[in-house]
Amino acid sequence: MIRFSLGCEKDHEFEGWFGSSDDFEKQLKRGLIACPTCQSVKISKRLMAPAVSTSKVREQINVASVDHARKEVLAQMRELRDKITSNGEDVGEKFPEEARKIHYGETEKRTVYGSASRDEVVDLLEEGVEIAPLPVLPDDTN
Repeated sequence: MIRFSLGCEKDHEFEGWFGSSDDFEKQLKRGLIACPTCQSVKISKRLMAPAVSTSKVREQINVASVDHARKEVLAQMRELRDKITSNGEDVGEKFPEEARKIHYGETEKRTVYGSASRDEVVDLLEEGVEIAPLPVLPDDTN
């Protein structure tokens, strides 16, 4: 796992953990990384000090600790995604339309999920529609 210091266009700073630099780039291109403060998907890497280990033992402990934390976070993300998909309605490509209808009170409030382009996501967020991406997990792509 790699930890990146990230920031959005509004200068909010936060951290993200990724399997690799390629994983970060793929998620960024798909609009899956959003600022936790303002939900902006215009994200960039920030400078950060490298983590330097002073001994092999400390490095081994850190690797084991990170691996355990990674597994725990993935399990929590999987649980959250499964809860949303089992209790929500898959509206597919009509997601932006349905999310707006719910936001503006044109239809009953309910949990929906589906797909949207990056531009549609940006438009929804700019309108104040509360949305969040469903996590795409490592085993989902294999």
